[in-house]
Amino acid sequence: MMKYLLFALTLVAALAPGQFAGASPDLTATTAPAGSIWLDTLDLSKIEQDWGKPGKCQSVENHPLTLGKTVYAHGIGTHARSIMRIDLHGSATHFDAVVGVDDEVGKRGSVTFEVLADKKNVFETQVVRGGDAPVPVSVDLTGVQSLSLIVDDGRDGIDSDHADWAGALLTLAADAGNRPQMVPSPQNAPGPADPPRMAFEPVSPLPAIHGASVVGSTPGKPFLFLIPATGDAPLTYSVTKLPAGLVLDPKTGILSGRLKSSGVTVVKVTVKNARGSATRNLRIIGGTGKLAQTPPMGWNSWNVWAGKITQDKVEAAADAMVNSGLAAHGYQYVNIDDTWEGQRDAQGRVTSNAKFPDMTGLANYVHQKGLKIGIYSSPGPQTCARYEGSYQHEELDAQTYADWGFDYLKYDWCSYGDVVKGQSGPDVFKKPYAVMGKALAKASRDIVFSFCQYGMGEVWTWGESLGGNCWRTTGDINDSWPSLRKIYQSQNGHEAYAGPGHWNDPDMLVVGQVGWGRPHPSHLSPNEQLLHMSLWCLLSSPLLIGCDMSNLDDFTKALLTNDEALDINQDPLGKPAGRIAMDGDVEVWARPLADGTWAVGLVNPLLEATDGTLQLSALKLKGAQPIRDLWLHKDLGEISGSYTVSVPAHGIVLLKVGKPR
Repeated sequence: MMKYLLFALTLVAALAPGQFAGASPDLTATTAPAGSIWLDTLDLSKIEQDWGKPGKCQSVENHPLTLGKTVYAHGIGTHARSIMRIDLHGSATHFDAVVGVDDEVGKRGSVTFEVLADKKNVFETQVVRGGDAPVPVSVDLTGVQSLSLIVDDGRDGIDSDHADWAGALLTLAADAGNRPQMVPSPQNAPGPADPPRMAFEPVSPLPAIHGASVVGSTPGKPFLFLIPATGDAPLTYSVTKLPAGLVLDPKTGILSGRLKSSGVTVVKVTVKNARGSATRNLRIIGGTGKLAQTPPMGWNSWNVWAGKITQDKVEAAADAMVNSGLAAHGYQYVNIDDTWEGQRDAQGRVTSNAKFPDMTGLANYVHQKGLKIGIYSSPGPQTCARYEGSYQHEELDAQTYADWGFDYLKYDWCSYGDVVKGQSGPDVFKKPYAVMGKALAKASRDIVFSFCQYGMGEVWTWGESLGGNCWRTTGDINDSWPSLRKIYQSQNGHEAYAGPGHWNDPDMLVVGQVGWGRPHPSHLSPNEQLLHMSLWCLLSSPLLIGCDMSNLDDFTKALLTNDEALDINQDPLGKPAGRIAMDGDVEVWARPLADGTWAVGLVNPLLEATDGTLQLSALKLKGAQPIRDLWLHKDLGEISGSYTVSVPAHGIVLLKVGKPR
């Protein structure tokens, strides 16, 4: 997490050739330069926003537009979340403004700004907070027909999100015909607010086995695996050819014990109830470095509870994982994030604080359900939240986690940056993870090792060599479209470095009730959440739920338990998707699967629905091929050559293509 680090404000601008030339216009002026018009001269009644009314030449609370103590005579004061659309008719050549949170709210408020030109993103900010320096906007509009200006909240709700487009100025072409016009936003027309493109399937009473079909463990260390299965209760479980050292509880489906030797054993698993039975092979691999054969699936406390996490909340999460049925679909990890840490005792051992009075008891509570439990630390002296880190106590901490019974470690860079301040180079990034990797290997328990260092030093190129089972490739995600889009689009090319036992991690899921200590429904639209879940499955990302699992609505539960999507994530071939083609603005992401078929996502980053086409030649498939829509749970027949479908705004169509072997 970068939650307590100061983000440098960055601009993401794609400016076409021929951008504004000459001196920048004076955006504090009272009179527009020749050949220009102030945006506030258009019809502001067409602007859609979540609170208040748009301010013409004033803030949303009717004060002078003021950013960084500078007063602007012109501009528009709005409020997150808002969108304004201008039909330009190709008559404008440039847009200039200064954006920020109006001084009237002091240091409150947090927003993001985004500019779309003909539905393409040409400018966006990171989160801008009250008191931050205002950000200049300068965008070329030559030939552009439609301009959209969007303000989103900064992931923490819309309180005090007074957002200014100060000095907003359109420069017109010399031969401009039609004057630019403000038009109704697409909020109530086709767009991101569309109903989710999915079918809700009833839960089948018949037995079915889900989740990973391959697991790994170190011989001699504790083994724990809950066979994920659905169907009317009671279910009974049986196996054949179980390797020496393991036992099965036939009533719970919990496999436990300790492998006695290395090697690969294919176990036949059968689950029965009064309505029938289901059978599936489970491959158990014994050996060193065999953890996380498929991406970890589970839950992490931070995105919902942040520093308000307690032992009771973790136990409630474990209960909810089972009671909601998520565990029956393959989710197994219950992970504590930051703020559990206490001081070190006289022997240097880390202790837990008053919020977590019994770590061993907590681990036992989770394990009795067949689930696994994770913990959090930092290679620095302190964690991101300024609790005790692992610096110079790595071996002692690793064994302490093992003694308590933990199965997963998220290791967050945080204050280690102070330790190596002024130093640079790959070895600087590698050293702390190499140290903890060796310590975990010596510990008496298997512990999945998750690097959390935000992709520094291209960690995906070396993380596996240091014992990493997964590594963050980006900064923190939040429940906003700019954050989601920036992260998923940055993943292309990383797929070459991931596979069984070592996975790219573009951060946790932000669906359902999230809020970092103040839970609220995710600000992602339903189709954005479908895109989020689908791409994380295509990318072989760890699927770590970030929401309140005890408060799952029907949509979120259906989103998290689509076994056809989860099977892509858990596919034993372990080859993540890359972006293999572009069809106009629609991105085509695809990956091969173990059964010889392909998983394909047609991704639409635009504000309105648009057609996307898959060319079978991009998958190197010939002849007629069967195709299935995995969110509609529908076979679409056979296709030859290509397949075209309407893709929702900020949405995805997830397909399985080809003939299974």
